[in-house]
Amino acid sequence: MSNRTEISTLGEFGLIRHLTDKIELKNPSTLKGVGDDAAVLDYTDKQVLVTTDLLLEGIHFDLMYVPLKHLGYKSAVVNFSDIYAMNGRPKQITVSLGISKRFCVEDLEEFYEGIKLACDIYDVDLVGGDTSASRTGLAISITCLGEGEKGKVVYRNGAKETDLICVSGDLGAAYMGLQLLEREKSIFNGEKDFTPDFSGKEYLLERQLKPEARKDIVEVLDQAGIVPTSMMDISDGLSSELLHISKESNVGCRVYEDRIPIDYQTAAMAEQFNMNLITAALNGGEDYELLFTVPLADHDKVSEMKGIKVIGHITKPELGNYLVGRDGGEVELKAQGWNSLN
Repeated sequence: MSNRTEISTLGEFGLIRHLTDKIELKNPSTLKGVGDDAAVLDYTDKQVLVTTDLLLEGIHFDLMYVPLKHLGYKSAVVNFSDIYAMNGRPKQITVSLGISKRFCVEDLEEFYEGIKLACDIYDVDLVGGDTSASRTGLAISITCLGEGEKGKVVYRNGAKETDLICVSGDLGAAYMGLQLLEREKSIFNGEKDFTPDFSGKEYLLERQLKPEARKDIVEVLDQAGIVPTSMMDISDGLSSELLHISKESNVGCRVYEDRIPIDYQTAAMAEQFNMNLITAALNGGEDYELLFTVPLADHDKVSEMKGIKVIGHITKPELGNYLVGRDGGEVELKAQGWNSLN
C-alpha cells in the first residue's frame, strides 16, 4: 500500500476518533456512544446479555489469507452469534485492539470497515473501545451487549427428555474452508507468481472468512411462538456443543448421521482431502449455526421451517450421548472440537 499513515501521527485518542467519528447510533437503548469516558445505555424492562471474545493473531486468525475487512466483520459477527444463541438481540459492541508497529492507519480503517458493515447489517451500535501497542501482532477483544425479553432468554440447561434436537443451516463448511486456505498457503510458501485455486469452492471460503449470525432463525422461531428449551451456537463443533447441552441439562442425546445437514461443496472437499465427512461436520467448528432443542409438540412447526433440520432427540442421562450411523450402529460422541489451549 503506497499511502501509509503511521499510527503515531494520530496518537491513541486521535486514532479512535479517526476510526469512529462518523458512527451514527441506531438503537434507542444507546443513549451515549463513543466519545466520552463511558457509553450510556438504557435497557428499561429488558434483560441485558453480555458476551466477550478475544482473538489473537497466529492462534485464531492468519493474516496471510484473512483480509482485514473480513476479519473485522467476522470478529463482530461471532459475538452477535453468542447473543442470538441466548434468544436475544445484539445491540451494542465495544472494540479493543492491541496493535503492533507493522500496522498503519489504513490497515485499521479496513478492519473497522468490516466491523461497521457488520453493525449496519445487524443493527448494532459501536459504542466504545480502546487501542494499545502490542509486541506480538494483532489482538482483538470485542464485547457485545444485547437484550432479551424476560422469560424468553434461552440457556444451555433447559433440554428435557423427548425434546427434539435441531440445527440451522449446514455443518462442516467453515472447517473445509480453513483446510483449503491452509493448503493453498503451504503451496504458496515463497512462490512469487502463485495464484490460489478457489474456483467452485467459494461457499467454503465465505463460511470461513465471512460467517453470518443466524438472526433470521431466531426471528422465525419467535414468529412461530417457539421458545427453545436450550440453545447454543456452533463455534467449537456440533459434537462438543451437544455435550455441553447434555451436561448442563443433565440429559443424554441421540443424533442421526443421515440427518446432519452437509453442503455439497463440503462433501466434495472432504473427499478431495481424504477426510471423514461426518467427522468434519461433527468436530469442525466455526459454523456459527444454531443448535437448539424444542418440545416434541413443536415437531410439525419446526419440520416445516426453511433452514432448520431436526437431527435427533434428547434422552435420559444414563443413555449417554451417541451418534446413530446409517447402519444403525452407535458411536459415542466425543468433544474433539477446536480448542486453542491444546
